[in-house]
Amino acid sequence: MNSTHTLSRHFVAPPPPSSTSLFASATAAPSTTAKPSSLRVHTAKNSSNTPLSSTTASNKVSNSQDQVLLTLLQQRKTEEAWLLYAQCAQLPNPTCLSRLVSQLSYLNTAEGLTRAQSIIQRLRREGQLHRLDANSLGLLAVAAAKGGHTLYATSIVKSMLKSGYLPHVKAWSAVTSRLAASGDDGPVEAIKLFNSVTRRVRRFADSEVVKDSRPDTGAYNAVLNACANLGDMKKFLQLFDEMPEFGCEPDALTYNVMIKLCARVERKDLLVFVLERIIEKGVAMCKTTMHSLVAAYVGFGDLETAEKLVQAMREGRRDICRVLRESCLEDRYSDDENEVGNGSDAFVKLLPNSIDLSSEPPELPQAVPPDSRIYTTLMKGYMKAGRVSDTVRMLEAMRHQKDSISHPDHVTYTTVISAFVKAGSMDKARQVLKEMARIRVPANLITYNILLKGYCHQLQIDKAEDLIREMINEGIEPDVVSYNTLIDGCILVDDSAGALTYFNEMRKRGIAPTKVSYTTLMKAFASSGQPKLANKVFDEMLKDPRVKVDLVAWNMLVEGYCKLGLVDEAKSIIQRMKEMGVYPNVATYGSLANGIALARKPGEALLLWNEIKERCGIENGREESSCSSTLPPLKPDEGLLDALADICVRAAFFRKALEIVACMEENGMAPNKTKYKRIYVEMHSRMFTSKHASRARQDRRRERKRAAEAFKFWLGLPNSYYGSEWRLDPADEYD
Repeated sequence: MNSTHTLSRHFVAPPPPSSTSLFASATAAPSTTAKPSSLRVHTAKNSSNTPLSSTTASNKVSNSQDQVLLTLLQQRKTEEAWLLYAQCAQLPNPTCLSRLVSQLSYLNTAEGLTRAQSIIQRLRREGQLHRLDANSLGLLAVAAAKGGHTLYATSIVKSMLKSGYLPHVKAWSAVTSRLAASGDDGPVEAIKLFNSVTRRVRRFADSEVVKDSRPDTGAYNAVLNACANLGDMKKFLQLFDEMPEFGCEPDALTYNVMIKLCARVERKDLLVFVLERIIEKGVAMCKTTMHSLVAAYVGFGDLETAEKLVQAMREGRRDICRVLRESCLEDRYSDDENEVGNGSDAFVKLLPNSIDLSSEPPELPQAVPPDSRIYTTLMKGYMKAGRVSDTVRMLEAMRHQKDSISHPDHVTYTTVISAFVKAGSMDKARQVLKEMARIRVPANLITYNILLKGYCHQLQIDKAEDLIREMINEGIEPDVVSYNTLIDGCILVDDSAGALTYFNEMRKRGIAPTKVSYTTLMKAFASSGQPKLANKVFDEMLKDPRVKVDLVAWNMLVEGYCKLGLVDEAKSIIQRMKEMGVYPNVATYGSLANGIALARKPGEALLLWNEIKERCGIENGREESSCSSTLPPLKPDEGLLDALADICVRAAFFRKALEIVACMEENGMAPNKTKYKRIYVEMHSRMFTSKHASRARQDRRRERKRAAEAFKFWLGLPNSYYGSEWRLDPADEYD
């Protein structure tokens, strides 16, 4: 490939420094970091303005610096090379730049990644990105992915593809793997990235030209994991069938991912057949497969089968497939009725051995004894089921195991601590931490974060702060999860100022906030009646390129205004949402309905109901087969409809109230007639009783009276005769 193609100018900039406070003063001193000067190129046209001797001297200096820089890089003196680069007024040559970015990325440190990103930022600013080769960009993508900067890593690979580069498979598959395991749209983006690369690879008739970029089994495992996380069986099957095209053979990890897929789509009956398929295909067995099986059964809540599996492993049995078949036979028959809805066609192709149950189950080639990880997974099942005593009993049993691989490790002890924290026994959890220190099993960041969460949930913020100091003294630096937990703890004790303090402290320590950090801080301000500050946090979140703003954040903002009855402000936020391509959901409308009730603006409820009807495809109180709205379809829940009906009944909008309760009943919801009857009797029982109203006024309210009588009929209150149908004829609708 030609390495001189110009990279896209839409190259994503590295994350901005996170050391400043969220609400820093506008009068703060400007940054003193000097920007590197641009390289000026003089053409023959204006060369007369610059002395030739000056240009020649400048070139000599530049060549000399490049030679020194290249020598340092060849000697692996990366730190000295970086310092020399930082002093260069002019950009080094492409060889030096590519090698420097490569070596900084290869360090796999936060500082190395930041420095490599700064080079990219400078080249992008000066329009010189084409100076870097594919190898350096690929290494930077891998480093960014390992450092947790998945979006940045993805942008690098996309820019390479857009510019004609084909990244090495180790680079793009690493990014695919990170995307597959991330939340939000990560798995979907992983599949898109995989398809983009393979589509480009297929364009080359000569496979040798792109041999370093062709997907390998690791790349397929990454994208199959994305499919498993999405529960997308059809895409999983399609990609699985493509593997031979690129000479890839499924390995143990491939089938481990298939176990995850079975668990995700709730096909517990097929787990044993994945194990049998591994044996039949002669794939090298690994303990990870057995761990995946135990984890799957634990995830289904089937601790009995998980226990049988672990016990069979302890006994050194090789007929584990028989044990699992017998244990899950009843599940197999009960699931047969729903096979069509659970992707049976895909699984028949993936697991053809699952059809013939008369075949003899194969045996393992050799016994696989359980290790501490498998025991710990079973303990997590006990913990999830609230069986704290069984969790402790398992810990004691592991301590007395003869083989060292079964002895409890820090993960095991952390699981026990988590069980005690979940049960609210913080003192016992602290005792386990002391026991870890006594037997010299080091606690890690996860251990402390679990304890931190326990103290915050019990509103013991002072002990949580003491624990943070203890962590630091032990040489364990708190991470973003630690600070998110503290911020959430401040919310629980109604301390929005404390939440902001922790947020700013986190950024000063160089810890990048996550989506959870922003939304949790927004929640602090929204719940304390400070929606403007929540809006300010939201604006900061929009500016952060590392964070993708989702509907949860928008809803948090809407809820903050609605809690104070600021309906107009909430509606402007919703309009802004729509303009940015984010559409309100049931939670958004629910918050708005509550705000309308608080503000006592029943007219707004009618407008909201009209929008909900449009999105639900309801016309004249009847549900249409298709929704004519340009917005995505919506299925309202009971809380939203009840809130709207409540507003309409209180405002005497009985015709609209009848539409709403009709919608509730058609969707299988039971309206609270007792509540509506009480509201009617208390507020409207003396309606239309005046004997002195003029004839004209009586005529004007005749239709409203008909609606009131229909509503009374639905409530079961004394009313005019309406036969057996309480709904009004749409032809008689009166607005």
